[in-house]
Amino acid sequence: MDLQKNKENAIAFYKTAYEGNPKKAVELYVGDQYIQHNPDVADGKQGFIYYFDKMQKEYPDKSITFVRCIAEDNLVALHTHQVWPGNDEYVTMDFFLFNEQGKIIEHWDAIQQIPEKSAHNNGMF
Repeated sequence: MDLQKNKENAIAFYKTAYEGNPKKAVELYVGDQYIQHNPDVADGKQGFIYYFDKMQKEYPDKSITFVRCIAEDNLVALHTHQVWPGNDEYVTMDFFLFNEQGKIIEHWDAIQQIPEKSAHNNGMF
């Protein structure tokens, strides 16, 4: 496994899909299968494409910043900061499983809205 390449590909995959071209993201970075664990996204490549196409149409002005990227074995974790219309901000953590050919074949995620107030000054990032 080329951990650095997997990290670069996970970021490129997510960024390409998030910025409005999920079909290209799937063509370039996904293996023969794509198993989805997010309950809001249908399983498989077409489910992923449909979800991100819909998101782009509904929220074209959203943005994403990649804060951290960690790789181990055949897994890559992304820690991101997303800003949505109305200044809704979210912290997300995505996990991607890569096959031996360096293609993404499975995905898990967690998302949390950044609150206006916090019990500390450490921030979410």
